[in-house]
Amino acid sequence: MNTSTRVNKRPDTRRRVASVLLALSASAALAVPGTAVADEPSPATAPVTAPVPPISWGACPPGRPPYPDPSPKAQCGTVKVPLDWSKPQGPKIGIFVARQRATDPARRIGVLMSNPGGPGDLGADDALYADDPLEGYDPAMLQRFDMVGFDPRGVGRSQVAECDETIIDSIPARPRDAAGFERMRALNGRLADSCLRRTGPLAAHMDGESVARDMDAIRVALGERRISFLGHSYGTFIGERYARLFPRSLRALALDSAMDPDRPNAERYLTDGSVTVNNALKRLAAWCEKDPACALQGQDLTAVTDSLFARADAGTLREPGPTGPTRTPVDADRLSEFLTYALGDWNPEPTARQLAALHTGKGEVRWLSGATDIASRIVLCRDYDFRIRDYAEYRAIRERVARAAPHVRHNAQSLDTILACQGWTVPPRPQPARAAGGLPPVLVVNATHDLATPLPGARRMERSFPEATLFTMDVVGHWLYRRGASEEAMRVIDTYLVDPKG
Repeated sequence: MNTSTRVNKRPDTRRRVASVLLALSASAALAVPGTAVADEPSPATAPVTAPVPPISWGACPPGRPPYPDPSPKAQCGTVKVPLDWSKPQGPKIGIFVARQRATDPARRIGVLMSNPGGPGDLGADDALYADDPLEGYDPAMLQRFDMVGFDPRGVGRSQVAECDETIIDSIPARPRDAAGFERMRALNGRLADSCLRRTGPLAAHMDGESVARDMDAIRVALGERRISFLGHSYGTFIGERYARLFPRSLRALALDSAMDPDRPNAERYLTDGSVTVNNALKRLAAWCEKDPACALQGQDLTAVTDSLFARADAGTLREPGPTGPTRTPVDADRLSEFLTYALGDWNPEPTARQLAALHTGKGEVRWLSGATDIASRIVLCRDYDFRIRDYAEYRAIRERVARAAPHVRHNAQSLDTILACQGWTVPPRPQPARAAGGLPPVLVVNATHDLATPLPGARRMERSFPEATLFTMDVVGHWLYRRGASEEAMRVIDTYLVDPKG
Protein backbone atom coordinates (compact mmCIF):
# COMPACT_ATOMS: atom_id res chain seq x y z
CA MET A 1 0.00 0.00 0.00
CA ASN A 2 1.15 3.22 -0.35
CA THR A 3 -0.67 5.56 1.79
CA SER A 4 -0.35 9.14 0.89
CA THR A 5 3.33 9.58 1.54
CA ARG A 6 6.46 10.24 -0.43
CA VAL A 7 7.93 6.82 0.15
CA ASN A 8 8.57 4.71 -2.96
CA LYS A 9 6.00 6.40 -5.10
CA ARG A 10 6.06 5.38 -8.68
CA PRO A 11 7.72 8.16 -10.74
CA ASP A 12 4.59 8.33 -12.87
CA THR A 13 2.71 11.56 -12.24
CA ARG A 14 -0.53 10.31 -13.71
CA ARG A 15 -0.73 6.69 -12.57
CA ARG A 16 0.39 7.17 -8.96
CA VAL A 17 0.86 4.43 -6.45
CA ALA A 18 0.30 4.56 -3.27
CA SER A 19 1.12 2.63 -1.26
CA VAL A 20 -3.44 0.39 -1.97
CA LEU A 21 -6.69 -1.33 -1.46
CA LEU A 22 -10.31 -1.58 -2.22
CA ALA A 23 -12.62 -4.47 -2.36
CA LEU A 24 -15.11 -6.30 -4.39
CA SER A 25 -18.28 -5.19 -5.87
CA ALA A 26 -21.79 -5.66 -6.99
CA SER A 27 -24.17 -8.58 -6.53
CA ALA A 28 -26.81 -10.71 -8.14
CA ALA A 29 -29.49 -8.99 -10.15
CA LEU A 30 -32.85 -9.58 -11.70
CA ALA A 31 -32.25 -10.32 -15.37
CA VAL A 32 -33.79 -8.01 -17.91
CA PRO A 33 -33.32 -8.18 -21.68
CA GLY A 34 -30.19 -6.39 -22.85
CA THR A 35 -28.85 -5.79 -19.34
CA ALA A 36 -25.96 -7.74 -17.83
CA VAL A 37 -26.52 -9.36 -14.45
CA ALA A 38 -24.13 -9.17 -11.52
CA ASP A 39 -22.62 -12.36 -10.17
CA GLU A 40 -24.55 -14.24 -7.49
CA PRO A 41 -23.24 -12.97 -4.12
CA SER A 42 -22.45 -14.93 -1.04
CA PRO A 43 -25.63 -14.81 1.10
CA ALA A 44 -23.50 -13.95 4.12
CA THR A 45 -21.95 -10.88 2.59
CA ALA A 46 -23.92 -9.39 -0.26
CA PRO A 47 -27.45 -8.19 -0.92
CA VAL A 48 -29.23 -8.66 -4.21
CA THR A 49 -28.75 -5.65 -6.43
CA ALA A 50 -30.82 -4.03 -9.11
CA PRO A 51 -29.76 -4.40 -12.76
CA VAL A 52 -26.94 -2.12 -13.85
CA PRO A 53 -27.58 -0.35 -17.16
CA PRO A 54 -24.83 -0.15 -19.80
CA ILE A 55 -22.43 2.77 -19.61
CA SER A 56 -23.18 5.73 -21.85
CA TRP A 57 -19.73 6.52 -23.19
CA GLY A 58 -18.67 10.01 -24.24
CA ALA A 59 -15.75 12.38 -24.44
CA CYS A 60 -13.40 12.58 -21.47
CA PRO A 61 -12.84 15.79 -19.50
CA PRO A 62 -9.62 17.70 -20.19
CA GLY A 63 -6.54 17.00 -18.12
CA ARG A 64 -6.06 18.90 -14.91
CA PRO A 65 -2.97 21.16 -15.11
CA PRO A 66 -0.14 20.34 -15.13
CA TYR A 67 -1.29 17.03 -16.60
CA PRO A 68 -1.94 16.80 -20.35
CA ASP A 69 -5.28 16.01 -21.89
CA PRO A 70 -6.18 12.30 -21.96
CA SER A 71 -5.60 10.16 -25.00
CA PRO A 72 -8.08 10.89 -27.82
CA LYS A 73 -8.81 7.14 -27.78
CA ALA A 74 -10.17 7.31 -24.22
CA GLN A 75 -13.89 7.21 -23.50
CA CYS A 76 -15.52 8.22 -20.24
CA GLY A 77 -18.79 7.58 -18.45
CA THR A 78 -20.46 7.12 -15.08
CA VAL A 79 -21.90 4.08 -13.31
CA LYS A 80 -24.55 4.64 -10.64
CA VAL A 81 -24.13 2.44 -7.56
CA PRO A 82 -25.76 2.33 -4.12
CA LEU A 83 -24.13 4.61 -1.58
CA ASP A 84 -24.67 1.82 0.95
CA TRP A 85 -24.51 -1.64 -0.61
CA SER A 86 -26.60 -3.08 2.23
CA LYS A 87 -29.42 -0.85 0.91
CA PRO A 88 -29.32 -1.45 -2.85
CA GLN A 89 -32.51 0.52 -3.47
CA GLY A 90 -31.29 3.49 -1.44
CA PRO A 91 -29.46 6.66 -2.56
CA LYS A 92 -27.03 6.31 -5.46
CA ILE A 93 -23.62 7.82 -6.18
CA GLY A 94 -21.74 8.07 -9.46
CA ILE A 95 -18.46 6.24 -10.16
CA PHE A 96 -16.34 7.83 -12.89
CA VAL A 97 -15.07 5.24 -15.38
CA ALA A 98 -12.64 5.52 -18.30
CA ARG A 99 -11.85 3.06 -21.08
CA GLN A 100 -9.57 2.54 -24.05
CA ARG A 101 -10.77 -0.20 -26.39
CA ALA A 102 -8.44 -2.98 -27.56
CA THR A 103 -6.63 -1.86 -30.70
CA ASP A 104 -6.86 -5.34 -32.31
CA PRO A 105 -10.52 -6.38 -31.89
CA ALA A 106 -9.93 -9.72 -33.63
CA ARG A 107 -7.42 -10.73 -30.92
CA ARG A 108 -9.21 -9.06 -28.01
CA ILE A 109 -9.08 -11.05 -24.76
CA GLY A 110 -11.44 -8.91 -22.71
CA VAL A 111 -11.34 -6.18 -20.06
CA LEU A 112 -8.30 -5.40 -17.92
CA MET A 113 -9.47 -3.35 -14.97
CA SER A 114 -6.89 -1.74 -12.70
CA ASN A 115 -6.49 0.23 -9.50
CA PRO A 116 -3.37 2.17 -8.44
CA GLY A 117 -4.01 2.07 -4.70
CA GLY A 118 -3.23 4.98 -2.47
CA PRO A 119 -5.84 4.58 -1.12
CA GLY A 120 -7.21 7.64 -2.82
CA ASP A 121 -5.36 7.69 -6.14
CA LEU A 122 -7.21 8.50 -9.37
CA GLY A 123 -7.74 5.07 -10.88
CA ALA A 124 -9.33 6.33 -14.10
CA ASP A 125 -5.95 7.75 -15.12
CA ASP A 126 -4.73 4.23 -15.89
CA ALA A 127 -7.17 4.12 -18.81
CA LEU A 128 -7.06 7.82 -19.71
CA TYR A 129 -3.31 7.57 -20.36
CA ALA A 130 -3.05 3.85 -21.18
CA ASP A 131 -1.32 4.50 -24.53
CA ASP A 132 1.20 7.01 -23.19
CA PRO A 133 4.52 5.97 -24.79
CA LEU A 134 6.53 6.52 -21.61
CA GLU A 135 4.17 5.66 -18.76
CA GLY A 136 1.43 3.61 -20.36
CA TYR A 137 1.00 -0.06 -21.16
CA ASP A 138 2.99 -2.04 -23.67
CA PRO A 139 1.40 -1.77 -27.16
CA ALA A 140 0.98 -5.55 -27.21
CA MET A 141 -1.26 -5.31 -24.14
CA LEU A 142 -3.25 -2.47 -25.68
CA GLN A 143 -3.96 -4.73 -28.64
CA ARG A 144 -5.47 -7.50 -26.49
CA PHE A 145 -7.38 -5.71 -23.71
CA ASP A 146 -9.90 -2.98 -23.17
CA MET A 147 -8.13 -0.93 -20.49
CA VAL A 148 -10.62 0.20 -17.85
CA GLY A 149 -9.98 2.38 -14.81
CA PHE A 150 -12.21 4.14 -12.30
CA ASP A 151 -11.93 6.74 -9.58
CA PRO A 152 -13.00 4.98 -6.36
CA ARG A 153 -15.93 6.36 -4.39
CA GLY A 154 -15.01 9.50 -2.50
CA VAL A 155 -12.05 10.19 -4.80
CA GLY A 156 -11.42 12.50 -7.74
CA ARG A 157 -14.16 12.62 -10.33
CA SER A 158 -16.32 10.19 -8.35
CA GLN A 159 -17.00 12.87 -5.69
CA VAL A 160 -14.27 13.95 -3.30
CA ALA A 161 -14.58 13.34 0.42
CA GLU A 162 -14.23 16.53 2.44
CA CYS A 163 -13.07 16.97 6.02
CA ASP A 164 -11.93 19.82 8.26
CA GLU A 165 -8.23 19.55 7.44
CA THR A 166 -7.35 22.42 9.75
CA ILE A 167 -7.57 19.89 12.58
CA ILE A 168 -4.65 17.87 11.22
CA ASP A 169 -1.95 20.36 12.18
CA SER A 170 -3.04 20.16 15.84
CA ILE A 171 -2.78 16.36 16.07
CA PRO A 172 0.38 15.19 17.90
CA ALA A 173 2.50 13.33 15.35
CA ARG A 174 4.34 11.28 18.00
CA PRO A 175 2.65 11.42 21.41
CA ARG A 176 5.19 11.55 24.23
CA ASP A 177 2.94 10.69 27.17
CA ALA A 178 -0.54 9.48 28.05
CA ALA A 179 -2.00 12.98 27.80
CA GLY A 180 -0.57 13.43 24.31
CA PHE A 181 -1.89 10.04 23.24
CA GLU A 182 -5.39 10.88 24.43
CA ARG A 183 -5.22 14.30 22.77
CA MET A 184 -4.25 12.59 19.51
CA ARG A 185 -7.21 10.22 19.78
CA ALA A 186 -9.63 13.01 20.56
CA LEU A 187 -8.47 15.10 17.59
CA ASN A 188 -8.54 12.09 15.25
CA GLY A 189 -12.14 11.58 16.37
CA ARG A 190 -12.97 15.22 15.65
CA LEU A 191 -11.43 14.85 12.20
CA ALA A 192 -13.50 11.72 11.48
CA ASP A 193 -16.68 13.46 12.65
CA SER A 194 -15.89 16.41 10.38
CA CYS A 195 -15.66 14.02 7.42
CA LEU A 196 -19.13 12.68 8.22
CA ARG A 197 -20.51 16.19 8.52
CA ARG A 198 -18.96 17.56 5.34
CA THR A 199 -19.12 14.48 3.12
CA GLY A 200 -22.25 12.87 4.49
CA PRO A 201 -22.88 9.11 4.78
CA LEU A 202 -20.42 8.37 1.98
CA ALA A 203 -17.55 8.91 4.44
CA ALA A 204 -18.65 5.76 6.27
CA HIS A 205 -18.87 3.74 3.03
CA MET A 206 -15.50 4.24 1.35
CA ASP A 207 -14.19 0.89 2.57
CA GLY A 208 -12.60 -1.72 0.35
CA GLU A 209 -15.59 -4.04 0.25
CA SER A 210 -17.83 -1.23 -1.01
CA VAL A 211 -15.29 -0.31 -3.69
CA ALA A 212 -15.05 -3.94 -4.77
CA ARG A 213 -18.81 -4.09 -5.14
CA ASP A 214 -18.61 -0.91 -7.25
CA MET A 215 -16.02 -2.68 -9.35
CA ASP A 216 -18.37 -5.56 -10.06
CA ALA A 217 -21.14 -3.11 -10.93
CA ILE A 218 -18.75 -1.66 -13.52
CA ARG A 219 -18.18 -5.18 -14.87
CA VAL A 220 -21.92 -5.62 -15.21
CA ALA A 221 -22.32 -2.23 -16.89
CA LEU A 222 -19.61 -3.22 -19.37
CA GLY A 223 -21.55 -6.34 -20.25
CA GLU A 224 -18.64 -8.60 -19.32
CA ARG A 225 -19.02 -12.05 -17.77
CA ARG A 226 -15.48 -11.96 -16.36
CA ILE A 227 -12.67 -9.43 -16.03
CA SER A 228 -8.94 -9.47 -15.52
CA PHE A 229 -7.65 -7.22 -12.75
CA LEU A 230 -4.27 -5.61 -12.07
CA GLY A 231 -3.92 -4.03 -8.65
CA HIS A 232 -0.97 -2.03 -7.39
CA SER A 233 -0.17 -1.41 -3.72
CA TYR A 234 -3.47 -0.80 -1.91
CA GLY A 235 -5.17 -1.85 -5.14
CA THR A 236 -4.04 -5.39 -4.29
CA PHE A 237 -6.32 -5.30 -1.26
CA ILE A 238 -9.21 -4.42 -3.57
CA GLY A 239 -8.27 -7.31 -5.82
CA GLU A 240 -8.23 -9.71 -2.88
CA ARG A 241 -11.64 -8.47 -1.74
CA TYR A 242 -13.01 -8.87 -5.26
CA ALA A 243 -11.71 -12.43 -5.38
CA ARG A 244 -13.27 -13.09 -1.98
CA LEU A 245 -16.70 -11.84 -3.07
CA PHE A 246 -16.83 -12.57 -6.80
CA PRO A 247 -14.46 -15.46 -7.61
CA ARG A 248 -16.45 -16.55 -10.67
CA SER A 249 -16.16 -13.08 -12.21
CA LEU A 250 -12.36 -13.19 -12.40
CA ARG A 251 -10.42 -14.36 -15.43
CA ALA A 252 -7.02 -13.30 -14.03
CA LEU A 253 -5.78 -11.52 -10.92
CA ALA A 254 -2.33 -9.88 -10.81
CA LEU A 255 -1.31 -8.18 -7.57
CA ASP A 256 1.74 -5.90 -7.67
CA SER A 257 3.29 -4.85 -4.32
CA ALA A 258 0.81 -6.66 -2.16
CA MET A 259 -0.94 -5.59 1.01
CA ASP A 260 -1.35 -8.06 3.86
CA PRO A 261 -4.86 -9.50 3.37
CA ASP A 262 -5.08 -10.84 6.92
CA ARG A 263 -5.87 -7.46 8.52
CA PRO A 264 -2.80 -7.38 10.79
CA ASN A 265 -3.02 -5.57 14.09
CA ALA A 266 -0.95 -2.47 14.78
CA GLU A 267 2.06 -4.34 16.15
CA ARG A 268 2.43 -6.81 13.30
CA TYR A 269 1.88 -4.11 10.69
CA LEU A 270 4.51 -1.88 12.28
CA THR A 271 6.94 -4.75 12.85
CA ASP A 272 6.83 -5.97 9.24
CA GLY A 273 7.43 -2.47 7.91
CA SER A 274 10.16 -1.65 10.42
CA VAL A 275 12.13 -4.87 9.89
CA THR A 276 12.04 -4.13 6.16
CA VAL A 277 13.58 -0.68 6.72
CA ASN A 278 16.18 -2.26 9.01
CA ASN A 279 17.09 -4.78 6.31
CA ALA A 280 17.31 -1.99 3.72
CA LEU A 281 19.81 -0.21 5.98
CA LYS A 282 21.88 -3.40 6.14
CA ARG A 283 21.76 -3.53 2.36
CA LEU A 284 23.05 0.05 2.27
CA ALA A 285 25.85 -0.91 4.67
CA ALA A 286 26.84 -3.82 2.40
CA TRP A 287 26.94 -1.45 -0.58
CA CYS A 288 29.04 1.00 1.42
CA GLU A 289 31.66 -1.66 2.18
CA LYS A 290 32.28 -2.23 -1.52
CA ASP A 291 31.67 1.07 -3.29
CA PRO A 292 34.24 3.89 -3.01
CA ALA A 293 31.41 6.39 -3.71
CA CYS A 294 30.15 5.81 -0.16
CA ALA A 295 30.88 8.80 2.06
CA LEU A 296 31.21 6.43 5.04
CA GLN A 297 33.41 3.80 3.40
CA GLY A 298 35.78 2.25 5.88
CA GLN A 299 33.25 2.67 8.68
CA ASP A 300 30.49 0.36 9.85
CA LEU A 301 27.44 2.19 8.55
CA THR A 302 25.04 0.45 10.93
CA ALA A 303 27.30 1.34 13.86
CA VAL A 304 27.31 4.96 12.69
CA THR A 305 23.52 4.91 12.60
CA ASP A 306 23.38 3.39 16.08
CA SER A 307 25.60 6.21 17.35
CA LEU A 308 23.28 8.78 15.75
CA PHE A 309 20.33 7.29 17.66
CA ALA A 310 22.34 7.34 20.89
CA ARG A 311 23.07 11.03 20.37
CA ALA A 312 19.43 11.70 19.49
CA ASP A 313 18.34 9.99 22.71
CA ALA A 314 20.83 12.08 24.68
CA GLY A 315 19.62 15.30 23.04
CA THR A 316 23.00 16.05 21.44
CA LEU A 317 22.30 15.29 17.77
CA ARG A 318 21.93 18.44 15.67
CA GLU A 319 21.10 19.21 12.08
CA PRO A 320 24.28 19.61 10.06
CA GLY A 321 25.23 22.91 8.46
CA PRO A 322 27.72 24.17 5.87
CA THR A 323 30.47 24.69 8.43
CA GLY A 324 29.31 22.53 11.34
CA PRO A 325 26.34 21.53 13.47
CA THR A 326 23.44 23.94 13.74
CA ARG A 327 21.42 24.53 16.92
CA THR A 328 18.41 22.58 15.58
CA PRO A 329 18.02 19.27 17.46
CA VAL A 330 17.23 15.98 15.75
CA ASP A 331 15.30 13.53 17.89
CA ALA A 332 15.07 9.77 17.40
CA ASP A 333 11.65 9.92 15.72
CA ARG A 334 12.93 12.40 13.15
CA LEU A 335 15.95 10.21 12.50
CA SER A 336 13.68 7.18 11.93
CA GLU A 337 11.61 9.27 9.56
CA PHE A 338 14.70 10.29 7.59
CA LEU A 339 15.83 6.67 7.30
CA THR A 340 12.40 5.45 6.20
CA TYR A 341 12.08 7.89 3.32
CA ALA A 342 15.74 8.04 2.28
CA LEU A 343 16.03 4.26 2.15
CA GLY A 344 12.64 3.97 0.47
CA ASP A 345 13.82 6.16 -2.39
CA TRP A 346 16.89 3.89 -2.62
CA ASN A 347 19.63 6.12 -3.92
CA PRO A 348 22.61 4.83 -1.92
CA GLU A 349 25.20 7.53 -2.61
CA PRO A 350 23.20 10.58 -1.40
CA THR A 351 21.75 8.61 1.52
CA ALA A 352 25.24 7.68 2.76
CA ARG A 353 26.39 11.25 2.22
CA GLN A 354 23.55 12.58 4.34
CA LEU A 355 24.24 10.06 7.11
CA ALA A 356 27.86 11.22 7.03
CA ALA A 357 26.66 14.83 7.34
CA LEU A 358 24.62 13.92 10.42
CA HIS A 359 27.62 12.04 11.81
CA THR A 360 30.14 14.86 11.35
CA GLY A 361 27.75 17.79 11.69
CA LYS A 362 28.92 19.25 8.39
CA GLY A 363 26.87 19.05 5.21
CA GLU A 364 23.21 18.96 4.30
CA VAL A 365 20.29 16.61 4.89
CA ARG A 366 17.18 16.47 2.74
CA TRP A 367 14.40 15.93 5.25
CA LEU A 368 11.54 14.03 3.65
CA SER A 369 8.31 13.35 5.47
CA GLY A 370 4.93 11.87 4.81
CA ALA A 371 1.45 12.04 6.20
CA THR A 372 -1.62 9.90 5.91
CA ASP A 373 -4.02 12.03 3.89
CA ILE A 374 -7.77 12.27 4.30
CA ALA A 375 -8.79 9.61 1.77
CA SER A 376 -6.24 7.19 3.20
CA ARG A 377 -7.48 7.72 6.76
CA ILE A 378 -11.10 7.22 5.78
CA VAL A 379 -10.35 3.99 3.93
CA LEU A 380 -7.57 2.44 6.01
CA CYS A 381 -9.21 3.04 9.38
CA ARG A 382 -12.31 1.26 8.06
CA ASP A 383 -10.55 -1.67 6.41
CA TYR A 384 -7.90 -2.40 9.06
CA ASP A 385 -8.12 -2.62 12.82
CA PHE A 386 -5.08 -0.74 14.11
CA ARG A 387 -6.67 0.30 17.40
CA ILE A 388 -4.34 0.46 20.41
CA ARG A 389 -5.82 0.32 23.90
CA ASP A 390 -3.86 3.13 25.58
CA TYR A 391 -0.50 4.85 25.82
CA ALA A 392 1.02 2.03 27.87
CA GLU A 393 0.26 -0.47 25.12
CA TYR A 394 1.56 1.98 22.52
CA ARG A 395 4.88 2.34 24.35
CA ALA A 396 5.18 -1.43 24.74
CA ILE A 397 4.60 -1.92 21.02
CA ARG A 398 7.19 0.72 20.15
CA GLU A 399 9.76 -0.92 22.42
CA ARG A 400 9.20 -4.40 20.94
CA VAL A 401 9.35 -3.06 17.40
CA ALA A 402 12.59 -1.18 18.16
CA ARG A 403 14.14 -4.44 19.37
CA ALA A 404 13.09 -6.13 16.12
CA ALA A 405 14.52 -3.26 14.02
CA PRO A 406 17.36 -1.96 16.20
CA HIS A 407 19.21 0.14 13.60
CA VAL A 408 16.16 2.18 12.48
CA ARG A 409 13.70 1.91 15.42
CA HIS A 410 10.55 2.00 13.24
CA ASN A 411 9.05 2.54 9.80
CA ALA A 412 7.71 6.10 9.92
CA GLN A 413 5.20 5.52 7.15
CA SER A 414 3.69 2.53 8.94
CA LEU A 415 3.59 4.38 12.25
CA ASP A 416 1.88 7.39 10.65
CA THR A 417 -0.84 5.08 9.33
CA ILE A 418 -1.39 3.38 12.68
CA LEU A 419 -1.54 6.61 14.68
CA ALA A 420 -3.94 8.20 12.20
CA CYS A 421 -6.51 5.54 13.09
CA GLN A 422 -6.38 5.97 16.88
CA GLY A 423 -9.69 7.42 18.03
CA TRP A 424 -11.27 7.24 14.55
CA THR A 425 -15.00 7.24 15.20
CA VAL A 426 -16.02 5.09 12.22
CA PRO A 427 -15.09 1.59 13.43
CA PRO A 428 -13.32 -1.05 11.32
CA ARG A 429 -15.59 -3.08 9.10
CA PRO A 430 -15.72 -6.89 9.52
CA GLN A 431 -13.98 -8.96 6.89
CA PRO A 432 -16.45 -10.41 4.35
CA ALA A 433 -16.90 -14.15 4.10
CA ARG A 434 -15.66 -15.97 1.02
CA ALA A 435 -18.24 -16.62 -1.69
CA ALA A 436 -18.41 -20.00 -3.36
CA GLY A 437 -16.74 -20.46 -6.71
CA GLY A 438 -13.39 -21.34 -8.22
CA LEU A 439 -10.63 -18.82 -8.79
CA PRO A 440 -8.07 -18.68 -11.58
CA PRO A 441 -4.38 -19.02 -10.71
CA VAL A 442 -3.28 -15.76 -9.07
CA LEU A 443 0.01 -13.90 -9.54
CA VAL A 444 1.55 -11.89 -6.66
CA VAL A 445 4.60 -9.72 -7.37
CA ASN A 446 6.74 -7.99 -4.73
CA ALA A 447 10.16 -6.50 -4.07
CA THR A 448 12.12 -8.27 -1.34
CA HIS A 449 12.66 -4.87 0.33
CA ASP A 450 9.37 -3.04 -0.08
CA LEU A 451 9.01 -0.50 2.72
CA ALA A 452 5.35 0.27 1.91
CA THR A 453 4.07 -3.29 1.34
CA PRO A 454 6.62 -5.58 3.00
CA LEU A 455 7.36 -9.06 1.71
CA PRO A 456 5.73 -10.92 4.67
CA GLY A 457 2.38 -9.43 3.66
CA ALA A 458 2.90 -10.52 0.04
CA ARG A 459 3.61 -14.05 1.25
CA ARG A 460 0.37 -14.02 3.22
CA MET A 461 -1.40 -12.73 0.12
CA GLU A 462 -0.03 -15.68 -1.87
CA ARG A 463 -1.16 -18.14 0.80
CA SER A 464 -4.66 -16.65 0.87
CA PHE A 465 -5.47 -18.16 -2.54
CA PRO A 466 -5.93 -21.85 -3.42
CA GLU A 467 -3.51 -21.51 -6.35
CA ALA A 468 -1.04 -18.62 -6.51
CA THR A 469 2.53 -17.81 -7.49
CA LEU A 470 4.75 -15.25 -5.79
CA PHE A 471 7.34 -13.59 -8.03
CA THR A 472 9.94 -11.50 -6.20
CA MET A 473 12.72 -9.14 -7.27
CA ASP A 474 15.70 -8.64 -4.97
CA VAL A 475 15.45 -4.85 -4.93
CA VAL A 476 14.41 -2.01 -2.67
CA GLY A 477 11.29 -0.57 -4.20
CA HIS A 478 7.54 -0.37 -4.51
CA TRP A 479 5.21 -0.77 -7.49
CA LEU A 480 7.23 -3.02 -9.81
CA TYR A 481 4.97 -2.73 -12.84
CA ARG A 482 6.78 0.14 -14.54
CA ARG A 483 9.05 0.85 -17.43
CA GLY A 484 12.68 1.78 -17.03
CA ALA A 485 13.24 0.21 -13.63
CA SER A 486 11.69 -3.22 -13.05
CA GLU A 487 10.70 -4.26 -16.57
CA GLU A 488 11.26 -7.92 -15.71
CA ALA A 489 8.28 -7.77 -13.37
CA MET A 490 6.26 -5.96 -16.03
CA ARG A 491 6.99 -8.76 -18.52
CA VAL A 492 6.06 -11.43 -15.97
CA ILE A 493 2.74 -9.71 -15.22
CA ASP A 494 1.90 -9.09 -18.88
CA THR A 495 2.67 -12.73 -19.77
CA TYR A 496 0.43 -13.92 -16.96
CA LEU A 497 -2.45 -11.59 -17.88
CA VAL A 498 -2.43 -12.85 -21.47
CA ASP A 499 -2.44 -16.48 -20.34
CA PRO A 500 -3.15 -16.97 -16.60
CA LYS A 501 -2.92 -20.75 -16.83
CA GLY A 502 0.49 -20.64 -18.45
